[in-house]
Amino acid sequence: MPYRQFDRTKLLMKPLSCRVNKKKIEVDRVLITDAPANLGEEAKAIIAGFAERIRRAREDKRPVMLSFGAHTIKNGLAPVLIYLIENGWVTHLATNGAGIIHDWEFAYQGETSEDVRANVAKGEFGAWQETGFYINLALLIGAYEGKGYGESVGAMIHHEQLYIPSKEELESTANDNMRDNPERSAGAMDLSAAICAFDLKAGSMKIPHPYKRYSVQAKAFELKAPFTGHPMFGHDIIYMHPLNSGAAIGRAAQRDFLAFVENVSRISGGAYISVGSAIMSPMIFEKAISMSQNLAIQAGRRIEGHSILVVDIAKSNWDWSKGEPPEDSPEYYLRYNKSFSRMGGTMNYLSADNRDFLLALAQELL
Repeated sequence: MPYRQFDRTKLLMKPLSCRVNKKKIEVDRVLITDAPANLGEEAKAIIAGFAERIRRAREDKRPVMLSFGAHTIKNGLAPVLIYLIENGWVTHLATNGAGIIHDWEFAYQGETSEDVRANVAKGEFGAWQETGFYINLALLIGAYEGKGYGESVGAMIHHEQLYIPSKEELESTANDNMRDNPERSAGAMDLSAAICAFDLKAGSMKIPHPYKRYSVQAKAFELKAPFTGHPMFGHDIIYMHPLNSGAAIGRAAQRDFLAFVENVSRISGGAYISVGSAIMSPMIFEKAISMSQNLAIQAGRRIEGHSILVVDIAKSNWDWSKGEPPEDSPEYYLRYNKSFSRMGGTMNYLSADNRDFLLALAQELL
């Protein structure tokens, strides 16, 4: 007998406009000209050395990948991230589901970050109509169109609209692709079911994003730079909304993961930066490097010579160039360091606030 399931259609979704937010992008934005606040000489030396590594990688046309947690967006670093991709210093951005959401909310209303404790107590945390509706619809449409997770949301912000196909178009697509392209067929059926359930009209749905100049994923979409989203099911507030489709999320996120692996497969001589992501970044990188190494070895070569810089606010006194600490050391349980130290290449760890680090790196690259 299957488990009983919670009926999320009964949830009261409130307008996003009535939510009190902690972060306002025009107040909290970090500009490329701002001064980093709390970096010592050792940290500055590590950043300068890695900036040189990035320069060499880009001269050799090797990838420079930057993976980050949601606080990088919440802390207002969009202008710095946009600078890095506009100028070609970073060739691939990756974040988790929360990073996607905070970037969208900044673009849509200029604010993000609710009071979790207070809103959970009221049963309101995450129950916001526009965030759940628009992001889930963008993913349903993107999954149908063959887009990835970050690309789907970035396209919505960039175009300030979503195009909803007619039921007839979706039915025809589903039937025509049933045998030769079942993914597209299934995407059409999922989108058609959502359109019927929410009585959505075919055509263009205008969605103004007055602050889209602060959206990293919209700028990445415009520049055709990979911005991949790597969600974990149930981690994000969009799973609360009844429009949420696990199938659409799976299709879009799988495309993004494989795009991430493709760039990792070319990272020999390149660089990987992980900022404030204790779980998502090391977990996807270790699978990606193993998959990539598998094919490289079959072709008689190896992925090597890449540089990894892990940045987090936690302190670490272990010299990771010497390998892993013993299991009785607390340092052993800094999981992201332990994981990245196993990934080949050279790894350095830097304890720094993400604002200070990314500002200093961008300014060093200037």
